[in-house]
Amino acid sequence: MRPQERLSAFLESCTPRVPHRILFLAAGLAWTLAAAMLLGRAGLWLLKSGDHLILRYAIALTGGIAFYFLLFSKISRRHIARIQGIDELRPCLLSFFGFRSYIMMVSMIAGGILLRTFKLVEPSILYTFYTCMGTPLLISAFLFYRSFATYRRS
Repeated sequence: MRPQERLSAFLESCTPRVPHRILFLAAGLAWTLAAAMLLGRAGLWLLKSGDHLILRYAIALTGGIAFYFLLFSKISRRHIARIQGIDELRPCLLSFFGFRSYIMMVSMIAGGILLRTFKLVEPSILYTFYTCMGTPLLISAFLFYRSFATYRRS
């Protein structure tokens, strides 16, 4: 066996493989974790700032719910359909999102860290945006949990 074939066989043997149903759970947990991080940071800052707290939350939650209906519900349903369409009996655990989604996720995380670290945006705007992003992530996570609970392989 050539070295490339040995490496390929080794990597294949190390790949965590799970039933399709578990992919829905993994996606839901990933989006819940991301939402919790964003909403937790935003909530702590908003509680510390104290000024116009209810108004800021109302604006951020309204924006987040709108963002869910305009974008995230479609993205979530596309991921669910993609998972359902995977032909492998036991796909890779990380295949709950496609490659482009992982690239977008890394870019958004890096962008948020850069904005916060270098104070490129006023904190009230940044943390309002965090709430606007965390809200649709959390709502979308429940679509994945519902799919986890109801999925039956046909």
